[in-house]
Amino acid sequence: MVQKSTRPAEPRRRGRPRAYDPDRALVAAIRAFWKTGYSGTSLDDLSAATGMNRPSLYAAFGDKHALYLKALDHYWMLGRAAMKEALAGGHSLAEALMRVYRAALDLYLPDKGDARGCFAIGTATTEAMADKKIQAMFMAGLRDLDQAFEARLRLAQEQGELGRDADPAVLALMASATLHTLAIRSRGGAPRRELETLAEKAVALICRG
Repeated sequence: MVQKSTRPAEPRRRGRPRAYDPDRALVAAIRAFWKTGYSGTSLDDLSAATGMNRPSLYAAFGDKHALYLKALDHYWMLGRAAMKEALAGGHSLAEALMRVYRAALDLYLPDKGDARGCFAIGTATTEAMADKKIQAMFMAGLRDLDQAFEARLRLAQEQGELGRDADPAVLALMASATLHTLAIRSRGGAPRRELETLAEKAVALICRG
């Protein structure tokens, strides 16, 4: 005998089924913000980029500010994963650092399209002074990068690649500063070979402790 369910029947969904992929929509929003910045990107721009009308955008992500925060958080999430992969064991310190910088340049200087630099540095720095939420998320992302570099530098010190008198915390800030410089110069149009040379010289200094 089949027992009759006591659960209430789910109401039928009205209207047309959702026709967008939220992950793709978020990536499209990131590209829009990346190109023209937070202030320079209108809701109409975001609607065109994502293929979603305003009501759908609000329903999926909230207002423009909430969407930007989601975009910035998503970008930092991808950045942390990329750093973890690039700095993973099996490579010398110098090669691990260059893996980070080469991966960054792949992102900053895409094969197709204009040079764009770093999404966070290119968009969040202009808003951080007046917007505490953006400022907090921006700085949290930068600290994550510092800590990832520092952990790899401490490992290198333990393995004898860095001298005992080296300060991994200070060297990590230098490694992060190099990454920021690549982001700014790439957005300004500097050629990749020039930026790779800059990174190589910075890595040589860092590895000397």
